[in-house]
Amino acid sequence: MTKTEFDLEDRTAKFAEDCRDYFKKLPKTQSNIEYCGQGIRSSGSTASNYIEANEALSKKDFFMRIKISKKEAKETRLWVRLSEPLPKQEAEKRQLIQEATELTRIFSTIIKSS
Repeated sequence: MTKTEFDLEDRTAKFAEDCRDYFKKLPKTQSNIEYCGQGIRSSGSTASNYIEANEALSKKDFFMRIKISKKEAKETRLWVRLSEPLPKQEAEKRQLIQEATELTRIFSTIIKSS
């Protein structure tokens, strides 16, 4: 395992943790409850599929897992975007959207360069 792979594993895990923490603090409206469940699952899937990509059994398996990670990061961005935070949570919302966007771009680059 290279240092880059390890760092991205940590980064995706931290992203999932940060999303979980953000969603837990949202007001408990009907829509936020739905978005929270979806966002927590998709952010966790981003991290878990990246870890599985690093343990892939074949190149085809690797690409599939990276593509799933990319898809899940994009999905997480949607759930964060749709969420309705308190005004004091707006900066955290913007940061999570930015991180989801960056992860999506990283996964796109991995797909293109591998």
